[in-house]
Amino acid sequence: MRKWNIMCWMLLAVHASHGQRPFMHLKHASLGTYDVQEITLSMPPGPPGSNPFKDTKVVATFTNPRQQETSVEGFCDDPEGRTYKLRFMPRMAGPHSFSISLTRGKMHQNRNGRFMVSLSKHRGMLQVDPAHPTHFVFSQDGSHFFWNSTTTYWMLGWKDEAVIMNSIDRLSRLGINRIRVAINGRAYGGDRWSEPNVVESPEFTFKLNPWQAKYPGELDTPHFDVSRFNIAHWQKMDKLISRAREKGIIVSFIFYVDGLDHGTDPFKKENMGNAYEQMYYAYAAARYAAFDNIMWDIANEYHLFRTPEWADQMGRFLKSKDPYGHLISVHGNADFPFRKSPWVDLIMYQSWDECGGYPFITEARKIQAATGRILPTINEEYGYEGHYPPWGCGGTTAKQRPDGRSGLNRSQLAWEICMAGAYQTTGETAEYGTGAGENTGGGWINGRGNDQMTMLHYYRIMKDCFEQTRYWEMEPSNQLVSFGNLCLANPGKEYLIYTRAQHCRLQLGPNEKYEVWMIDPQTGEETRLPDADSNKDMNAWQYPKNLTKNMVFILKRIP
Repeated sequence: MRKWNIMCWMLLAVHASHGQRPFMHLKHASLGTYDVQEITLSMPPGPPGSNPFKDTKVVATFTNPRQQETSVEGFCDDPEGRTYKLRFMPRMAGPHSFSISLTRGKMHQNRNGRFMVSLSKHRGMLQVDPAHPTHFVFSQDGSHFFWNSTTTYWMLGWKDEAVIMNSIDRLSRLGINRIRVAINGRAYGGDRWSEPNVVESPEFTFKLNPWQAKYPGELDTPHFDVSRFNIAHWQKMDKLISRAREKGIIVSFIFYVDGLDHGTDPFKKENMGNAYEQMYYAYAAARYAAFDNIMWDIANEYHLFRTPEWADQMGRFLKSKDPYGHLISVHGNADFPFRKSPWVDLIMYQSWDECGGYPFITEARKIQAATGRILPTINEEYGYEGHYPPWGCGGTTAKQRPDGRSGLNRSQLAWEICMAGAYQTTGETAEYGTGAGENTGGGWINGRGNDQMTMLHYYRIMKDCFEQTRYWEMEPSNQLVSFGNLCLANPGKEYLIYTRAQHCRLQLGPNEKYEVWMIDPQTGEETRLPDADSNKDMNAWQYPKNLTKNMVFILKRIP
């Protein structure tokens, strides 16, 4: 390893004393697989009037031990053009080499170097399970990922980065493994969504500025310069993603949240998909694709301010800019017109309340299966805790306040979604306030919470229940249980039951014995029950008592 350090020093610590030859710094002489290698190029600023985001191009080719090449685009990390960076994610152990090409005006420079990669203990990138394509696995260790996600749109709105870090830590402790974070959004306050307690304050802002702006504090007229990025904003996102990575959380990168509102969208429909909007997506890919814990969401509720043709265009474009193939989709509504689009890796719906529960998910999976392309199905938004705007569906709409969208109610709906073989994204209450009333909370709007907020404890119990099983091998099998209950089964091997009725009975095959656990989905309390023996009860198992609330049963075959 000492020889590698000497070689890297000789290759990389050379700084020419003339011209504009950039100084190059390699962050890691050696690193692990799925770590982030970062190369920094430092150079004098460009000439007056130049645009460092457009007028300088940095590209690198990385070569792994099998002589396979990965092309990576660099990005400007200084508004004056003095710093450019390249980020690379090695996925194979062994010696790697790289060649960098930098072009600025008539100047062209090439730099080369090498570094060593060892096998790490990282799980790798999240991907669709090729053997069970409605589920997810990690690329390096093959472990499965039970999607337990929450919305934190304006997490970047916190002015104190310590609040962001603490919020991520808290969500990790509660079992959350994916968060939805917007890089771009603009609103006057939470009252926009019937959340009057979340407002602009000295600690928090709804005005996100991914581009340089003439008036960054203006709601409707920031006058973005879409050819220049606001570096400080993106550097804050760097820290957010890095902290989430430490805590095992996937960050879903949302390019627009409520793009129809105020000054959020500087392109509008007349300029959608143009070179500058593509530059926005390309910059994000160059900056973040080397992180193993990210995925892409083209836009939140794209249909409110864009067309399906635009989503297809930008999806294909972003896919072409990501050399690693991170998961990508777009957040829509109760329909998903991109089922056959090659750039789509998972199907994401927004269907509220009972309308987004078990029957909806079952039908959505059937529609997707009919295309011949099986993908994971997500209800990305189905009503947040304590959130009562004048829309929704069924008995848990605003008319049922305050219990209609309680944390318990939302978790029960989440169980339905997951028992249908799909996944969900939830959202904590924002009613505690940020800058108004009790200055804590923020929930689904910005990701901050406190000990009063108990909703995610229910979801952690659900996650723990599923992770006790090989859920990816099971399919919905309600025909095996008493009417009204929900069942996932790998018949003859394993069963997961979520009860919604007073009685619970499960049909089994002959000559089968199972270990049986009962779990309270509200408290997590587990009770080991007597083994099930199908020969003793006409090829069935039945819980002998009446149930007074929803319960979970897990049966595992005894060899």
